[in-house]
Amino acid sequence: MTNSKKDTAPQLRVREGEEAWTAGEIAEVREELEVEEARLTKEVEVAEQELVELMRSFGDGAGDDQADAGAATWEREHELSITQNAKDLLTQTRHALARIADDTYGDCEACGTPIGKMRLMAFPRAILCLSCKQKQERR
Repeated sequence: MTNSKKDTAPQLRVREGEEAWTAGEIAEVREELEVEEARLTKEVEVAEQELVELMRSFGDGAGDDQADAGAATWEREHELSITQNAKDLLTQTRHALARIADDTYGDCEACGTPIGKMRLMAFPRAILCLSCKQKQERR
């Protein structure tokens, strides 16, 4: 049985041997990314508020001993790291949604070949095919 034009998303390329994306599959990926975007947006907001509170309390630590100051510094650095990680994931998620909207989702940003439908279903924010990702990690 062949897919009708309504059931497929022919503008998105796939690797040789893979079935074309269906409109339902694209909608599922888009929905997953939108849920992730909302979650990450909230996470960034909360982390930034906690960071502001930490910065305020850090300045109030007059008279703290070295251990307290070290613990406060570690906590601030930890919150900074968590906040930055959430911001990075949010940026990647929004980039994936934009790529779906402009029909470039699934194309490797380095070489232009299809990333692979199975890879994108497992990691919907992927922007590189497997061979380009391996090259990047070797650097």
